[in-house]
Amino acid sequence: MSELTPRQIVAELDRYIVGQDEAKKAVAIALRNRWRRQEAPDDMRDEILPNNIIMIGPTGVGKTEIARRLARLVSAPFVKVEASNYTEVGYVGRDVESMIRDLVEISIRMVKTEHQEQIRGRIDEIVEERLIDLLMPHPTDAPVQGDTDREDRRKRTREKLRTILRNGDLEDRRVTVQTTAPASPMIEIFSRGGPDEMGIQFPGNINPFGPQKPKEREMTIAEAREHLRNEETNKMLDMEKVITEARRRVETNGIVFIDEIDKIAGKSSQHGPDVSREGVQRDLLPIVEGCAVNTRHGVIRTDHILFIGAGAFNIAKPSELIPEFQGRFPIRVELAALGREDFVRILTEPDNSLVKQYTALLVSENCDLSFTKDAIEEIARVAATANERSENIGARRLQTVLATLLEDLLFELPESETGSVEITGDDVRGKLDEILADEDLTRYIL
Repeated sequence: MSELTPRQIVAELDRYIVGQDEAKKAVAIALRNRWRRQEAPDDMRDEILPNNIIMIGPTGVGKTEIARRLARLVSAPFVKVEASNYTEVGYVGRDVESMIRDLVEISIRMVKTEHQEQIRGRIDEIVEERLIDLLMPHPTDAPVQGDTDREDRRKRTREKLRTILRNGDLEDRRVTVQTTAPASPMIEIFSRGGPDEMGIQFPGNINPFGPQKPKEREMTIAEAREHLRNEETNKMLDMEKVITEARRRVETNGIVFIDEIDKIAGKSSQHGPDVSREGVQRDLLPIVEGCAVNTRHGVIRTDHILFIGAGAFNIAKPSELIPEFQGRFPIRVELAALGREDFVRILTEPDNSLVKQYTALLVSENCDLSFTKDAIEEIARVAATANERSENIGARRLQTVLATLLEDLLFELPESETGSVEITGDDVRGKLDEILADEDLTRYIL
């Protein structure tokens, strides 16, 4: 993070998200401030609070993508939740603390994956030896002292098997592997925080569920390799170290994206679905302002987690949030609605644009797909017009338009074996103008 300046962070976000410079600038500063806090004196570090942000803008303009790309840029634990899930009508059986528990689990998976990569070379060597042992078991008769020829033949045979194994010629060979059940029984607990699995550790060698007997399973070499790799990884990984690092990342680098925050704004009414709106805000408030959350991996402090709220705010206003909740989101940025020119840029500029995605997809069919400049402009025109005539879903409309445009090609391509396809403006108009002229767009593009 120390190498990423705010300008560089914005430049990285520009590779995937078109426009919205104000929002990119705000999140870049917030991210850089996290590194600045870690460099501050010890007596001041805990006093520096994160710059939580509220993004205001219609759906499909890049709010979620900005937050997700920001977290991915610095490998920060990231979780997205929807505030409406905690309201009375949309309640899904989980309390607000579940977002922190989810964040911890995500962080553990991230750290575990990184540690696995560090020891992958050693694990692969061990797995290879174990696979050769399965293919060539040790002789049952006692070795004769001084029988060097036998040992030499055995070594040569193992090396031949190693070469064949590395060439992938034995992937379908079936072998018998010994497997064991987990040492700790898993019990699912249903609580206010939702269903959680808890591993119960019993003292000593006590196992109330009876002794663990190894089982033999027959599987292919390919399946055995994955099974043995997981087994060796679990032996070599220091899970206590992984969990400690994961907890530290959550508390110092975690990012929580709370979407649909406008759905919990507004004054509470005496009846109906609005009765829980203010209550949800008051439930979220301790998490955002900083508290201790109990998780199965220990207590997590939320004081320095970065919270990014988002919502359209087309009915309610940010000022209708309770004052205490507003105060915990000092930075507010507005994201602009997207129009035709924006759609042209979205189709061509980002590294992961839809045009590039479809082109990459059809490479698997040995088909070279291309779009003329006129075709790109026509696709943008159709998407913008459809957004004007029906619900404005922003850049998500481009996906529905492209899926409709390429539907016949994607269906017929495997049999037609077409080598190259160029989509022109006439193709777009011929395919989509008739649909666009239909007043009931929901029949086709929604």
